[in-house]
Amino acid sequence: MQISKLTALAILLLLSGCMSWLTPSVQPSLTKLATGQYQLDPNHGRLMFKIQHLGLSTYVGRFNQFDASLDFSPQNMQQAKLSAVVDMSSIDINNAQLEQTLAGSNWFDVAQYPQAVFVSDTVTPINDSQFAFNGLLTFRGISQPVSFMATFHGGADNWMTGKYTLGFSAVGTIKRSDFAMGSYVPMVGDEVTIEIYAEFLKQAQ
Repeated sequence: MQISKLTALAILLLLSGCMSWLTPSVQPSLTKLATGQYQLDPNHGRLMFKIQHLGLSTYVGRFNQFDASLDFSPQNMQQAKLSAVVDMSSIDINNAQLEQTLAGSNWFDVAQYPQAVFVSDTVTPINDSQFAFNGLLTFRGISQPVSFMATFHGGADNWMTGKYTLGFSAVGTIKRSDFAMGSYVPMVGDEVTIEIYAEFLKQAQ
C-alpha cells in the first residue's frame, strides 16, 4: 500500500512534534539547578582515557564499569563533593590480548588492586558553569592529588527515568609514573588524559 506524499508529510510532522514534546526543557543556569544527592546513571556515563603512542597518534580506550556520586549545591559549590569508583578489569580497548596484559601485575595489577577511587576534597570555581574538583586518586595502592575540570551542562526533569537529571562532563590529567606504572616512557606517553561524560540522577530525600 502506497502512502501519499501528503500523508507521509503529516506523519513526519507528527513525529517531529512528539520528539519536541519528549525532549526535556533543560535549565542551563547553574544557580537554578536542584540541590541534593545525585548518582551516576550507568546507562549514560562514559569514562575514557587518552595517551600518546610513539609520538605518532593518540591511543583511546575506556572503562565500561564505574560509579560516581555527587553531593551538589549550586548556591554553595565550594561544598560540593564528588566521588567515583572504577572497576579496573572493565578496560575496553578493542584488543582482548592487550586488555589482559594491562590487567596483569606489570600494569594495573587488577588482582591486587581491582579498583581506582577518586574522592574530591575542595572545589574551585572557574566561571558560572565550570569548577575544578580537587582531590585524591587512589590507584595501584598509591594516592596522588588530581584535579578534574568539571562542566555542568544543565538540568531537567527526565521522563525516561522519572528523576531530575544533571548533565556533567569532566577532564583531568595524571602521570602514570606517579602510580608506579612508568613502563615504556617516552615511547608510550607518561601523561594520561581522563575524560568523563555523564548524566547524574537526583536521589530521593
